[in-house]
Amino acid sequence: MVLTDTHTHLYYETDIEKRDALIQRCLDKNIDRLFLPNVDSASVAQVFALVDAFPNNCFAMLGLHPCDVKADWETELGLIMAAKADHKIYAIGEIGIDLYWDKTTLPEQQKAFKKQIQWAKDLDLPINIHCRDAFDEVYAILLEENDEKLRGIFHCFGGTLEQAEKLIALRFYLGIGGVVTYKNAGLDKIVEQIALNHIVLETDSPYLTPVPYRGKPNESSYLVYVAQKIADLHQVSLEELATITTENSFKIFGV
Repeated sequence: MVLTDTHTHLYYETDIEKRDALIQRCLDKNIDRLFLPNVDSASVAQVFALVDAFPNNCFAMLGLHPCDVKADWETELGLIMAAKADHKIYAIGEIGIDLYWDKTTLPEQQKAFKKQIQWAKDLDLPINIHCRDAFDEVYAILLEENDEKLRGIFHCFGGTLEQAEKLIALRFYLGIGGVVTYKNAGLDKIVEQIALNHIVLETDSPYLTPVPYRGKPNESSYLVYVAQKIADLHQVSLEELATITTENSFKIFGV
């Protein structure tokens, strides 16, 4: 059995011993594949350091997080794009629109999102989308940019069944994480109606910790609780759930 965490910021742990212990706990639970999105130019080196330390388990994504889109976003994005020369990357992300923290930067976020979608298309890579309080804005751009090259993961999906169907129709997979284990979130009712061939697993570690560790820092080894919850919702074994979702990740990332 192989489980895949398609979205983790495990590299935020800078203590080497603690970081290596986090990885070992993943491997002990068959979580052998970890996809790492940076958030800004400063975090690129952290991502690459973890990839270099665990090349068989860690895979890089590069992008400018919407919360880091400031007045100088074009310069910042240029630094991130230049870093691609140093390592192989498997997606552009996490990118998108976030209107939870700051609505005033929406025009810049939209421009940055579109530019990074074009970058992904030029490189023939999937995108990993961050969307918070901005589904309509994100979806409008996806419709505008829709073609045979547009594909990827809608990270941390927490929307309605109708929204899920709209994304699936655009060839996007839904990233499901710890929120599916929260009693009153309602995401479990949506996920049980979505075929497993449209779902990938993620933690967004160190955020969105699943039950039974909710309230504590998340880590990728906790992916097993997300996986078991989804397996239960679909009445399949954990092994079958792992096989399907990991195969989905192969289709997306090509590795």
